[in-house]
Amino acid sequence: MAAQRVFPLSCVVQQYAWGKMGSNSEVARLLASSDPLGQISEDKPYAELWMGTHPRGDAKILDNSILQKTLGQWIAENQDCLGSKVKDTFNGKLPFLFKVLSVETALSIQAHPNKELAEKLHLQAPQHYPDANHKPEMAIALTPFQGLCGFRPVEEIVTFLTKVPEFQFLIGDNAATQLKQSLSRDSQAVAFALRSCFSHLMKSEKKVVVEQLNLLVKRISQQDCVECMACSDNTVRAGLTPKFIDVPTLCDMLSYIPSPSQDRLFPPAWSQEDPYLSIYDPPVPDFTVMKMEVPGSVTEYRVLALDSASILLMVQGTVTASTRTAQATISLKRGGVLFIGANESVSLKLTLPEDLLMFRACCLL
Repeated sequence: MAAQRVFPLSCVVQQYAWGKMGSNSEVARLLASSDPLGQISEDKPYAELWMGTHPRGDAKILDNSILQKTLGQWIAENQDCLGSKVKDTFNGKLPFLFKVLSVETALSIQAHPNKELAEKLHLQAPQHYPDANHKPEMAIALTPFQGLCGFRPVEEIVTFLTKVPEFQFLIGDNAATQLKQSLSRDSQAVAFALRSCFSHLMKSEKKVVVEQLNLLVKRISQQDCVECMACSDNTVRAGLTPKFIDVPTLCDMLSYIPSPSQDRLFPPAWSQEDPYLSIYDPPVPDFTVMKMEVPGSVTEYRVLALDSASILLMVQGTVTASTRTAQATISLKRGGVLFIGANESVSLKLTLPEDLLMFRACCLL
């Protein structure tokens, strides 16, 4: 009998402080739906669901017939399941970490290095950069959200500097002037000026930031600021809510916000030459996430084989899954997670007449 290459997973939840609390979190609701014995603690945040082999969140295999207890252990002994190209390219390791995020407050500002810089930083400071891999990311919205990614066009930032004195105060007159003058110069001058503005903002003392935000809120509460895009609901709300008073609030005036019509986001990587987020330009990631929607009127759906290992998340619906290598059918419902080895197809039979919504992460080289 062929070795089993498709099996369900129990995945790790990260309870970071910025996550939504208890049953308000989609992460917690997915967890509770998939595990009838699981209990949600209403006083704890459920920030991220990790589906993969990360050392701090290696998924457990929910199949007693498999000797290895975690996905990472199993892949280490069954590297062919990754697919030939993925196995050779990524040294026999699963090259992605599939996540669900449920966000209550702003996350920390992040900049992900490209592959070349990641290797260098890992050698220089492994305590801060624990592996040598780059971290391209793709975010797909399950519900409406707003993300700041890269820099806005410089002309917009200059407009904010002109119309929002509190913003210019934190940037500083010299850096602001430098950015305005860079408009008539080359891209290198623009990048240098952006670096200076961003550095000044990020290094501002929290006390000074709070003072300037409070001044901004007071000012726009007393006048019509319709001509100033920076005086948005988010900025006002941030100023009125103490826990949101922070440097990231003002990054709204530096950062690019994708159109509301977009349902995904690709943060760019940064290099040694330009270690600051560039003008927004969506990169091509090393991985793919497929969104699969199946109407409830369909009784059976086939998940096609790929030359890559993949992880499937059931967001809506109830099915039984079967494959040529599985010894028995696998029940899968909302919140259920399935590992699918390379070149394996899976037959899903709907057990209830409701629509299916699934996401499948893989690496197509």
